[in-house]
Amino acid sequence: MSDLLRHSLSKFTFSPNGTPTGREKVTVKHKHLRPFQCVLTQDNRSIVVKNGNDSLDICRVVNGMWQTSGGWGRADRDDAVDAMLKYVDAGLATFDMADIYGPAEDLYGIFINRVRRERPAELLEQVRGLTKWVPPPVKMTSSYVRDSINVSRKRMDVESLDMLQFHWWDYSNPGYLDALKHLTDLKEEGKIKTVALTNFDTERLQIILENEVPVVSNQVQHSLVDMRPQQRMAELCQHTGVKLITYGTVMGGLLSEKFLDTNIAIPFAGPAINTPSLQKYKRMVDAWGGWSLFQGLLRTLKQVASKHGVSIATVAVKYILDQPAVAGSMVGVRLGLAEHIQDTNAIFSLVLDEDDVNSIREATAKGKDLLKVIGDCGDEYRRA
Repeated sequence: MSDLLRHSLSKFTFSPNGTPTGREKVTVKHKHLRPFQCVLTQDNRSIVVKNGNDSLDICRVVNGMWQTSGGWGRADRDDAVDAMLKYVDAGLATFDMADIYGPAEDLYGIFINRVRRERPAELLEQVRGLTKWVPPPVKMTSSYVRDSINVSRKRMDVESLDMLQFHWWDYSNPGYLDALKHLTDLKEEGKIKTVALTNFDTERLQIILENEVPVVSNQVQHSLVDMRPQQRMAELCQHTGVKLITYGTVMGGLLSEKFLDTNIAIPFAGPAINTPSLQKYKRMVDAWGGWSLFQGLLRTLKQVASKHGVSIATVAVKYILDQPAVAGSMVGVRLGLAEHIQDTNAIFSLVLDEDDVNSIREATAKGKDLLKVIGDCGDEYRRA
């Protein structure tokens, strides 16, 4: 199943005019939806996502653990957990994982026990573990959902999951509403603190909210290349209060100095596109407008980054975090292999001025509208 996550665009079918095949235009309706909110804390590092009585405070920069699923190099288990402790000690205490991300949930279970033993209680209170459930397309019975969630609870060694983000592969199968009903029941029992979504499109998010499922967020791909969430999804978020947690925000590392002024078309002349995330987001660059256009974006970001004394990646994340619908953005962590704590913490103090924002907007506008090329948020994961 994790292999499907790695090949998003390669299996997507496009029509000659750039419209995704088999997709109908949907008008966003929101007049009957109840608004809820998200509250930014005073230190700007954390945010409270909220729906009714359900709420959770998370760090605005989330440590993404997709890399533990393989393809980025082999990390020692103890080194990985040590690295997680370094992130927490640096104030980056929210981790995102999934049941299909290899040993991610197990690593979190080992990590959280070390926090319990080796860190003050007040630090333990700041740690958040967000996980995803990516089930196969089987009948979503109460017992099946319960058993699946109990596996994650056991692996993560927690009584209650801080956030369960639900993914669904095939919208022609309406079982996602059954699954969400059962997840809501488990939330009421205290086994889940907050229910959320991942990779749902605007139409289905609206349906879910109209069915009064108390989701607090939707995790979607969002970067300076992929601005799809700022279109139809942002409109619905504005009227309902659902917030976005974004991934792919630094495009697996493509949005960095490492790829500035490079020509990857020449073998061995530039950095290798050699991880699942780099390969995935390179396909996004191709769909957006190609490598040459992408270099123009990187040069613009470098000018802004140099002005503020930060990295390109820091600017890229800050721009997305400044979008009103966005509660948090993912930065992938290569636990035990590499770290970027200093760059990540610089995001919180960076303030982009009007000139910065205008120059970045001008650079991103030169690319294609990926909503027209790919479809709505998450459509790259739907089977054509």
